[in-house]
Amino acid sequence: MNRQPDDEQSSKRIGLIAGWGRFPLYIAQTLKQSGYEVFGVSIKGHTDENLAPYCVNHVSVSIARVGKIVRHFQRNQVKQATMAGKIHKVEFFKNFAWLSHFPDLFTLKTFFPHFISQKKSRQDDSLLLAIVRAFASKEISMKAATDFAPELLVKEGILTKNRPSISQLKDIAFGWEIAKQMGDLDIGQSIVVKGQNVLAVEAIEGTDQCILRGGRLCPQGGFTLIKVAKPGQDMRFDVPTVGVKTLHTLKQAGGTCLAIEADKTILLDEKDFLSLAKKLKISVVSLTKDRDHLFSAA
Repeated sequence: MNRQPDDEQSSKRIGLIAGWGRFPLYIAQTLKQSGYEVFGVSIKGHTDENLAPYCVNHVSVSIARVGKIVRHFQRNQVKQATMAGKIHKVEFFKNFAWLSHFPDLFTLKTFFPHFISQKKSRQDDSLLLAIVRAFASKEISMKAATDFAPELLVKEGILTKNRPSISQLKDIAFGWEIAKQMGDLDIGQSIVVKGQNVLAVEAIEGTDQCILRGGRLCPQGGFTLIKVAKPGQDMRFDVPTVGVKTLHTLKQAGGTCLAIEADKTILLDEKDFLSLAKKLKISVVSLTKDRDHLFSAA
C-alpha cells in the first residue's frame, strides 16, 4: 500500500484553538466530517463543550501558554490552524491573574512589546495579530474558521416573522454607525439602544453582560441590541457570534429586537435560534452596508 505524501497528509491536518461558546464544537465537528485530522487545544476556563471526541489529539492549555500550543502542533506536524470562540481578556484582570495564567517563555517573547516594553498596543486586534505572527514564525498559518463552515455566516434580511417596529428601526439606524465606530476603536462590537439613546456599550466584559447592564438601566424593556463586525474585520478571530444564549439573555433583560451584520456574523443553531426568537417575540434583522431600503421605513 502506497504511503500518502507528507505534504498531502499535512494539508488534512489542522489545529483548532477553542475559546468560549459552542462555535468551537461546531467547527470541530465540521472539520472531522470534512476529512480533517483535528488536533485540538481547549483554552482553560473558556471551552465548555467536550472537543476530545472530534480530535485525533487534544490538550487543555492555559491562556498564557502559547508555547505549549505551538509545541503541540509541531509534535503532530500541524502546518495550519484555526481559532474558534472568543478569548476573554477579563481573565487577566482577576486577582492574582498571573499566578493562574503564568506565561511560558514563548508567550513572554511574543507579548514583550505589549506588556513589558509597552511599545505596542494591548488592544484585541494587536494581541491576536501578535499570535498570528508568532505561529507564522514556526511555519503554522492561521486560517479563518468560517472558511471551513461558511454556512454559519448569516444572510441578509428580516429573519423573523415579527418585524422591527418603526421606533426599533430608528434605533438601529441611530446605533449602527456608533457601533461601527466602537469597533474601529477596538472597544467592542455591541451596543444597547432605546429611543435613540445608548443605554450600554460592550467593552471587555462581553455581549451578555452588556445586554444585562442595558436591562438594568431600562427596566421598562423594549430595547434593541445592535451587534456588528469591526470595519475591516479579520475573519480569523473575534467574529461576532449570536445564538440561543443571546436570545435568552435579551429576554431576561427585556430586549425585544436584535440587529446583526449580514455576511460578517456567525449564527449558531439557526433553526433553534429562529424558533426561540418566535417564541420569545424577539425581532431579528440582518443588515449589509446597503441598508437604506430598510431604514427608509423609519
